[in-house]
Amino acid sequence: MRLPYAAARLLPPFPAGVALRPRCGDTRPPEQLLSLKLENKTKGKLQKQICQVVLDHFEKQYSAELGDAWSSVRDVLIYPSCWQHAVLLNKFSHTADLEDTLCAQGYHPAFSGTLPCLPRSLKCYISRTPRRFPSQKHQTGKLKEYYLLNAASMLPVLALEVKDGEDVLDLCAAPGGKSVVILQCASPGQFHCNEYDELRFRWLKQTMESFIPHPLFDLITISNLDGRQIGELKPEFFDKILVDAPCSNDRSWLFSSDIQQATLRLLRRRELSVLQFQLLRSAIKALRPGGSLVYSTCTLSKAENSDVINLVLNSCSNVIPVDISEIAKAVSQEFSFHSHTQQHELLVLPEKGRAWGPMYVAKLRKMQST
Repeated sequence: MRLPYAAARLLPPFPAGVALRPRCGDTRPPEQLLSLKLENKTKGKLQKQICQVVLDHFEKQYSAELGDAWSSVRDVLIYPSCWQHAVLLNKFSHTADLEDTLCAQGYHPAFSGTLPCLPRSLKCYISRTPRRFPSQKHQTGKLKEYYLLNAASMLPVLALEVKDGEDVLDLCAAPGGKSVVILQCASPGQFHCNEYDELRFRWLKQTMESFIPHPLFDLITISNLDGRQIGELKPEFFDKILVDAPCSNDRSWLFSSDIQQATLRLLRRRELSVLQFQLLRSAIKALRPGGSLVYSTCTLSKAENSDVINLVLNSCSNVIPVDISEIAKAVSQEFSFHSHTQQHELLVLPEKGRAWGPMYVAKLRKMQST
C-alpha cells in the first residue's frame, strides 16, 4: 500500500539546517547540477579547493579519534585525483561487451573473496588505479547499463542480506544508489524507497527510472515522507531496513566553496546525531520482530557513528547487535578498515590504492516478541 503523499505535508520539518541532506551540498535540481558540472569540465574549471575551516576542524577531531590512521586518510581526502570509482552493472540492461570493455581497461570484479552474502546477480568492477569510467546520461524510456559509485557504499547493502520476497525499506534513499544495489541483489516482496527532501526525492525518482524496468518500477513505492514518522505509519511492517542517514559527508564538506556555509555546517554538526537517532528509533518501530536493520553514514565522525548506535542499544531493549566482522575479513584485500570497532560495525578508511570510503556500517536485529 502506498502512503499518501499529502501525509508528508502534515509532518514537522527536519531541524534547521538539516532538511537538505548535508551530503548533497547544493539546493539546485539534479538536472541543473549535472549540466553545470559538464559545462565546468568543458571549460577546464572544475578544480576543487580545500576549505581550510573544515580541514582544521577535521585535523583536530580525527587526529583524536583515529590516531595515526588519520594522516593516511587525510592524504586521500585532500587529493580528489586519487579517488576511485566503481562500476556497478545493471542486471536489467548490461551486455557482455561492457564487461569485456571494463576488463580491457584494467578493471576487475570486486568482492571476489569468500563473501557469504554475495548474490550472483551483483556485478561490480573496480580498478586499483584512479580512473573514472564515462557516465551515462538519463534518457527517458531507456535504462542505463551501469552506475558509478564509491565501492564502499555497497557494503551496507551486503550487510543487510536482502532475500527474495522480503519487504524492504530504504529510509533515506536519495540519490538512489543503494536502492539500485538492493534490486541487483534480490527481488523484494514490497520495496519502499523514501526521501524527505523534495529535490533529492526527484533525483531518487530519476535514478530509479534510469535503472529499473517499468514492470518492476510500478511495484516499488517511492515516497516523500519524514523518515522519523514512518515507524508510526507502518509499524512492524518490514523485514529489512536500510538507514543510510543524513550525515556530515567528509568528502564534500572538505571542499565547501562557501566558508560561511561551511562554518554553519560545523556548528550544527551535533544536530545530525539527534536526527540520526530519531531516524533509527523510527526504523526500529517499522521493523518486524526478527527483522534486521543496517545503519550507515559516509563520515568518519564517532558522534554520528558508534555513539549513535551505542545510544540506540542502550535505550532500545528490543534490539541487539549483529556480528558483521566476517564481511571485513572477506573484503580486506579491497578495503581498509579501522581496527578499533566492535563486531557489529565497520568503518572503511580511504587509503591510496584503496581510496574507498569513508563508510560506516552497523547492523542490528529486532528481537522476537516473548
